[in-house]
Amino acid sequence: MIIRIPPDIEQALVECARRQGTTPELIALHSLRQRFIPAVGHELPTGSTKTLAEFLSGHIGILHSSDHVPGGARMSEDGGKRFTAGMVSKRQHGKL
Repeated sequence: MIIRIPPDIEQALVECARRQGTTPELIALHSLRQRFIPAVGHELPTGSTKTLAEFLSGHIGILHSSDHVPGGARMSEDGGKRFTAGMVSKRQHGKL
C-alpha cells in the first residue's frame, strides 16, 4: 500500500522524527498502530477474572528448555563460571 502524504503532514513527521531520533516512517507507523490497532492488555478485567495470573494468561508464559534440549539446558547453573570460561577462551584466541 502506498499512501500519499501532503507536505504539511510530511514536515510534521520529519520534525517529530528528528526530535525523537527516529525515522518519519516509524513515527507514522506508530501513530497508525495507536489509532487502528487496539492495544492488547488494556481491556478492563471482567468479573470472571479472579487473579492477576488469569488476567495476564494470554500475555505471559514459560519456556521450558527441556522442550528443545534433552534434560533441559540448565542455563542458570554455574552462569558466572561459564561466562568467565567463555571470556578466557575468547582472550586466548585473540577475540577480545
